[in-house]
Amino acid sequence: MATTLAENTNDTNKVRSQIEAPWHAAYPEARTVAASISRLELLKWFREGKIPGRDFVLVDLRRTDHEVCDFPAFLEGNLYPTIPALYSLVTAAKVSDVVWYCGSSRGRGTRAAGWLADYIVEQNNSTLKSLVLQGGIKGWAAAGEEYTQLMDEYEESAWNT
Repeated sequence: MATTLAENTNDTNKVRSQIEAPWHAAYPEARTVAASISRLELLKWFREGKIPGRDFVLVDLRRTDHEVCDFPAFLEGNLYPTIPALYSLVTAAKVSDVVWYCGSSRGRGTRAAGWLADYIVEQNNSTLKSLVLQGGIKGWAAAGEEYTQLMDEYEESAWNT
Protein backbone atom coordinates (compact mmCIF):
# COMPACT_ATOMS: atom_id res chain seq x y z
CA MET A 1 0.00 0.00 0.00
CA ALA A 2 1.51 3.33 -1.07
CA THR A 3 1.63 6.20 1.38
CA THR A 4 1.87 9.86 0.59
CA LEU A 5 4.51 12.22 1.87
CA ALA A 6 1.86 13.94 4.01
CA GLU A 7 1.06 10.65 5.72
CA ASN A 8 4.69 10.24 6.74
CA THR A 9 4.99 13.56 8.59
CA ASN A 10 2.94 15.83 10.77
CA ASP A 11 4.83 18.95 9.70
CA THR A 12 2.87 20.53 6.83
CA ASN A 13 5.56 23.15 6.22
CA LYS A 14 8.13 20.38 5.77
CA VAL A 15 5.82 18.61 3.34
CA ARG A 16 5.25 21.79 1.37
CA SER A 17 8.98 22.56 1.23
CA GLN A 18 9.68 19.05 -0.10
CA ILE A 19 7.06 19.41 -2.82
CA GLU A 20 7.52 23.05 -3.84
CA ALA A 21 10.75 24.42 -5.22
CA PRO A 22 12.39 27.06 -3.02
CA TRP A 23 11.69 30.67 -4.01
CA HIS A 24 15.25 31.20 -5.25
CA ALA A 25 15.04 28.30 -7.71
CA ALA A 26 13.37 30.67 -10.16
CA TYR A 27 16.61 32.67 -10.40
CA PRO A 28 20.12 31.77 -11.52
CA GLU A 29 22.72 30.55 -9.11
CA ALA A 30 25.32 33.19 -8.31
CA ARG A 31 28.43 32.81 -10.43
CA THR A 32 30.54 34.81 -8.02
CA VAL A 33 31.34 33.73 -4.50
CA ALA A 34 31.03 36.93 -2.51
CA ALA A 35 33.75 37.75 -0.06
CA SER A 36 32.93 37.54 3.60
CA ILE A 37 33.54 39.85 6.50
CA SER A 38 34.13 38.65 10.02
CA ARG A 39 32.14 40.12 12.89
CA LEU A 40 35.46 41.35 14.33
CA GLU A 41 36.21 43.31 11.14
CA LEU A 42 32.68 44.76 11.07
CA LEU A 43 32.99 45.71 14.75
CA LYS A 44 36.27 47.43 13.87
CA TRP A 45 34.43 49.50 11.25
CA PHE A 46 32.01 50.73 13.92
CA ARG A 47 34.87 51.54 16.29
CA GLU A 48 36.68 53.45 13.52
CA GLY A 49 33.61 55.63 13.11
CA LYS A 50 32.34 54.21 9.85
CA ILE A 51 28.64 54.96 9.59
CA PRO A 52 26.07 52.46 8.34
CA GLY A 53 24.12 53.97 5.46
CA ARG A 54 26.96 56.29 4.53
CA ASP A 55 30.15 54.23 4.50
CA PHE A 56 28.54 50.81 4.21
CA VAL A 57 25.08 49.30 4.05
CA LEU A 58 23.85 46.43 6.21
CA VAL A 59 21.10 44.38 4.59
CA ASP A 60 19.05 42.27 7.01
CA LEU A 61 17.49 39.36 5.12
CA ARG A 62 15.83 37.57 8.01
CA ARG A 63 12.18 36.80 7.51
CA THR A 64 10.18 34.52 9.80
CA ASP A 65 13.11 34.24 12.20
CA HIS A 66 12.73 37.95 12.98
CA GLU A 67 9.71 40.18 13.51
CA VAL A 68 10.88 43.18 11.49
CA CYS A 69 13.05 43.22 8.40
CA ASP A 70 15.06 46.19 7.23
CA PHE A 71 14.40 45.50 3.55
CA PRO A 72 11.18 43.48 3.25
CA ALA A 73 11.03 44.08 -0.51
CA PHE A 74 14.24 42.09 -0.88
CA LEU A 75 12.70 38.96 0.53
CA GLU A 76 11.56 35.92 -1.32
CA GLY A 77 10.82 36.43 -5.02
CA ASN A 78 11.51 40.16 -4.94
CA LEU A 79 15.20 39.97 -4.05
CA TYR A 80 16.88 39.01 -7.31
CA PRO A 81 14.99 41.49 -9.54
CA THR A 82 15.86 44.39 -7.20
CA ILE A 83 19.64 43.91 -7.37
CA PRO A 84 20.07 46.54 -10.16
CA ALA A 85 18.05 49.08 -8.16
CA LEU A 86 20.08 48.43 -5.01
CA TYR A 87 23.27 48.75 -7.05
CA SER A 88 22.11 52.11 -8.42
CA LEU A 89 21.27 53.39 -4.95
CA VAL A 90 24.52 52.40 -3.29
CA THR A 91 26.72 53.59 -6.14
CA ALA A 92 24.90 56.94 -6.29
CA ALA A 93 25.48 57.28 -2.54
CA LYS A 94 29.15 56.34 -3.01
CA VAL A 95 28.85 53.47 -0.54
CA SER A 96 31.84 51.14 -0.78
CA ASP A 97 30.52 47.99 0.91
CA VAL A 98 27.19 46.15 1.13
CA VAL A 99 27.09 43.64 3.99
CA TRP A 100 24.38 41.00 3.76
CA TYR A 101 23.23 38.80 6.62
CA CYS A 102 20.45 36.52 7.69
CA GLY A 103 20.23 34.32 10.77
CA SER A 104 23.37 32.29 10.00
CA SER A 105 24.45 33.80 6.65
CA ARG A 106 24.41 30.35 5.06
CA GLY A 107 21.33 30.82 2.90
CA ARG A 108 19.69 34.13 2.05
CA GLY A 109 22.72 36.23 3.03
CA THR A 110 25.19 34.21 0.97
CA ARG A 111 22.86 33.97 -2.02
CA ALA A 112 22.10 37.71 -2.08
CA ALA A 113 25.76 38.66 -1.63
CA GLY A 114 26.63 36.45 -4.60
CA TRP A 115 23.93 37.98 -6.80
CA LEU A 116 25.12 41.51 -6.06
CA ALA A 117 28.74 40.42 -6.57
CA ASP A 118 27.74 39.07 -10.00
CA TYR A 119 26.10 42.38 -10.88
CA ILE A 120 29.14 44.35 -9.69
CA VAL A 121 31.35 42.24 -11.99
CA GLU A 122 28.94 42.80 -14.91
CA GLN A 123 29.17 46.56 -14.31
CA ASN A 124 32.97 46.37 -14.26
CA ASN A 125 32.94 48.15 -10.91
CA SER A 126 36.09 47.79 -8.84
CA THR A 127 35.07 50.07 -5.97
CA LEU A 128 31.93 48.39 -4.59
CA LYS A 129 32.10 45.16 -2.58
CA SER A 130 29.32 42.73 -1.74
CA LEU A 131 30.12 40.94 1.51
CA VAL A 132 28.40 38.32 3.64
CA LEU A 133 28.65 38.55 7.43
CA GLN A 134 30.26 35.36 8.71
CA GLY A 135 28.00 33.60 11.19
CA GLY A 136 25.10 35.93 10.49
CA ILE A 137 23.26 37.87 13.15
CA LYS A 138 23.16 34.83 15.44
CA GLY A 139 26.96 34.73 15.47
CA TRP A 140 27.06 38.48 16.06
CA ALA A 141 24.67 38.26 19.04
CA ALA A 142 26.48 35.24 20.51
CA ALA A 143 29.83 37.07 20.46
CA GLY A 144 29.03 39.14 23.54
CA GLU A 145 28.13 42.56 24.81
CA GLU A 146 30.60 44.51 22.68
CA TYR A 147 28.55 43.27 19.71
CA THR A 148 25.03 43.31 21.15
CA GLN A 149 25.38 46.90 22.36
CA LEU A 150 25.35 47.89 18.69
CA MET A 151 22.04 46.11 18.05
CA ASP A 152 18.94 48.31 18.17
CA GLU A 153 16.43 47.09 20.72
CA TYR A 154 18.54 44.06 21.66
CA GLU A 155 16.81 41.96 24.27
CA GLU A 156 18.93 39.13 25.61
CA SER A 157 15.99 36.88 26.49
CA ALA A 158 14.89 36.81 22.83
CA TRP A 159 18.29 35.41 21.81
CA ASN A 160 18.49 32.72 24.48
CA THR A 161 15.77 30.51 23.01
